[in-house]
Amino acid sequence: MKIQDLLIKDAMIMDLKATTKEAAIDEMIDRYAQVGVISDKADYKKHILAREAESTTGIGDGIAMPHAKTDSVKKAAVLFAKSSQGVDFNALDGQPVHLFFMIAAPAGANNEHLQALATLSSLLINPSLVASLKKADTPDEVLSLFSAAEEKKEAEDAQEEKDAAATQAAVGNANAAQEPAGAIKKPYVVAVTACPTGIAHTYMAEAALKEEAKKMGVAIKVETNGSEGIKHRLTADDISRATGVIIAADKKVEMNRFAGKHLINRPVIDGINKPHELIEDTLAEKGPIFQGNGEAAASDSDVSESPSLARQAYASLMNGISNMLPFVVGGGIIMALSFLLERIPGVGAKSIIFTFTNGLGSAAFGFLVPVLAAYIAEAIGDRPALLPGFVAGWMASNTGFSVIASKNGVAGFLGGLVGGFLAGFIILVLKKWFKNLPKSLDGLKPVFIFPILSLLAIGLIMYFAINPVFTAINLALIGWLEGLGTTNVILVGTILGGMMAIDMGGPFNKAAYVFSIGVFMSSPHQTDGRWMAAVMAGGMVPPLAIALATTIWPKKWTPAERTSGLSDYLLGLSFITEGAIPFAAADPLRVITSSIIGAAIAGGLTQFMGVNVPAPHGGIFAALLANKPLQFILAVVVGSVISGVILGLWKKERPDNGLDEAKA
Repeated sequence: MKIQDLLIKDAMIMDLKATTKEAAIDEMIDRYAQVGVISDKADYKKHILAREAESTTGIGDGIAMPHAKTDSVKKAAVLFAKSSQGVDFNALDGQPVHLFFMIAAPAGANNEHLQALATLSSLLINPSLVASLKKADTPDEVLSLFSAAEEKKEAEDAQEEKDAAATQAAVGNANAAQEPAGAIKKPYVVAVTACPTGIAHTYMAEAALKEEAKKMGVAIKVETNGSEGIKHRLTADDISRATGVIIAADKKVEMNRFAGKHLINRPVIDGINKPHELIEDTLAEKGPIFQGNGEAAASDSDVSESPSLARQAYASLMNGISNMLPFVVGGGIIMALSFLLERIPGVGAKSIIFTFTNGLGSAAFGFLVPVLAAYIAEAIGDRPALLPGFVAGWMASNTGFSVIASKNGVAGFLGGLVGGFLAGFIILVLKKWFKNLPKSLDGLKPVFIFPILSLLAIGLIMYFAINPVFTAINLALIGWLEGLGTTNVILVGTILGGMMAIDMGGPFNKAAYVFSIGVFMSSPHQTDGRWMAAVMAGGMVPPLAIALATTIWPKKWTPAERTSGLSDYLLGLSFITEGAIPFAAADPLRVITSSIIGAAIAGGLTQFMGVNVPAPHGGIFAALLANKPLQFILAVVVGSVISGVILGLWKKERPDNGLDEAKA
């Protein structure tokens, strides 16, 4: 199907009268109804406005692409409208919109329709076509411009496929024989683009990234997650060869396959408007290393299978933790700073600087459990689950919301965590119960039915079941930890430190960190950071050990590994354990074993020396906040040196270390 088949001549509006966003939408919908494209204007508008609520379709440069996919659309179509005066459409660049492409897709649109819409979307990144469309005066001119542009694109696509085949053949030859001397190898990156409806922005971002890569002399492969399914799927080999990964998406995509790669995750609109920046930053490896969830990436043959319950639960937990971390870091460090200020002579607990910093940190810290619970729930039940999730977390972290009142404790971190999962499942149940509600009443579900029923359900469950049980568990845990003898304290610190190095950001690492945060929050004055000292020291050891080993034993590493090793000094000092992941992936036995030994020793030493770090993050920068900063640094140094020496002695020399060539 050609674009001209979708661009209905009689539907075009060459002089749009509307001056506001809603009026423009109404005027275009009225025209669609007149030409028989849609059967229910109210339903189609509801879906258009729902898409606009997610993010504006005013993409900039005077273009807007409002679109919807619904049963009220009789046939796939694109309405072209032109406004001479311009309309304020909340475009991303803040400029008026002059060209509109309102896309209508039936709920069961076939691949032919979707491919044509994808082609249309990709053409609109061409500035010369856009300029010509702004000057067009008649529908025939518009159709002629698109016809010429489509023919040109088809020719370019054919040439691109030919070049790709030649490149693949060259790669095969290079694997079979040595590359010719002086051969120029292009830098290579991979990308994934996706938008909620998968109709327009997905393919515009793909086209923009490919066009910019061509200008920059960069090889790129872009996977699209659109309405017609996944196209140009990235293979394990594609990902392995790439310098880094670009995710330009506004919906969830399969991420675990990118574990160990530098990854930049941005909204899909950045793929359209900022392709140069994304590619440049990816080549410079500015994206953090993505650690995945500790499981093997899905293969090409099993990607369609549903994830396991355990994997879904872990992903939901990670969603809660990742959204909670900014509150942990910001609130925790500001609060810890207040304790440092309190020690300064002449400041004290009654000074305004102490009360301000302590109050500010405490305010941010008070959101930890509600945010954790809310985003666990959101990962399970989507946006409707945020309300019951937030309330579950708030009830878990405040006294007076339990059938068994307790002035000494709350359900806390553990209660909020369980409450978040329950809130998400409550929404899933409600969605199932009300899935057969008449279509005319669909609008009541997100604004009336789900909020009221989910709030009542989670409130009753938290009040009568979760809070009483977990308040008792929480108090028992705190009592047990306070009653530990010196030997047991050292043992717990050793275990926590070692766990931080087992998977370096995976389930074991996160379990140790979450446990320490939970104790930190539940301590009487939120100042007990002894377990934070253990996990922070343990988490700093792996990258620091690798940095030392690559520096002291350079012949045992490739030039690229030695360069990465230098960056691990900063990552380790900053408590970013994930800096060790590429090395662990390449040599898991040596790297992980040595890291666990050093991290466990560092964690145990912090408890042996009685170190307390009242900050949940910061690495070496949090050392000043410790009650014994020098002892904390000593524990990290000892653990890192032991781990680094074990790794350095165990590692074998690499014939490709590049040092002999450098001397020659």
